[in-house]
Amino acid sequence: MFKNIYFYRARLLPAVLTSIPMLIFFNKVLTVEYSEALRNIYDVLPIISHFGLSIGIIYVCVHINRLIAKEVVQRFYFKDELHMPTTENLLWKNSYYEKETKIKIRKKIQQKYGLALLNEQEEKAEELRARRLIMTAVGQIRKSLEGNPLLFQHNWEYGLWRNLIGGSILAILFSIALIVFGSFNHNISLRATGTICLVLYFLPVIFSKIIMDRFGNYYSRICYQQFLSL
Repeated sequence: MFKNIYFYRARLLPAVLTSIPMLIFFNKVLTVEYSEALRNIYDVLPIISHFGLSIGIIYVCVHINRLIAKEVVQRFYFKDELHMPTTENLLWKNSYYEKETKIKIRKKIQQKYGLALLNEQEEKAEELRARRLIMTAVGQIRKSLEGNPLLFQHNWEYGLWRNLIGGSILAILFSIALIVFGSFNHNISLRATGTICLVLYFLPVIFSKIIMDRFGNYYSRICYQQFLSL
């Protein structure tokens, strides 16, 4: 059940929201340009053809958005999980949590999983190893909290915004394509639509660092709070 809800909220919804410029481009530009070649198809199944194309575009966007979000956006900001808030916030040098809270979390990790995280001196000497150990511990914590409704909520919220940012990058490219095509063909409506889309999809990208940090920290806080309450 959680997997289905996550798909609809964190993957499908961002894909629908960011596929608008692509849908306009394919339905108002390409299909017009190649109308003669597609006439036989549309004459036979006009509604199904347009509907099927739109569904196909959205389905492709689900996967492309996630790929861009994980491999470009998340990797750029967090370098995979080594710099994710769940890892970053548990480092001794990080001030997000009080030292006493970190001690409680680390003790519980050792008691529950037999995994000893590095102390302050060891962390300074081997920070990469410290990050990897925390990343391993977080993986175990997630398994222990599987099905936790609070953690799930923050997980899909983070996933929604991450995929929305990734999809916005693709949407920006197609918005520019609409502006260029509208300018060359003196299509004011198409150019205006592309310009509006460009502005709207630039906003999540411009504020992407703030958004990723904010929702990443929300997830981190709930993850460790729920872990301590086990």
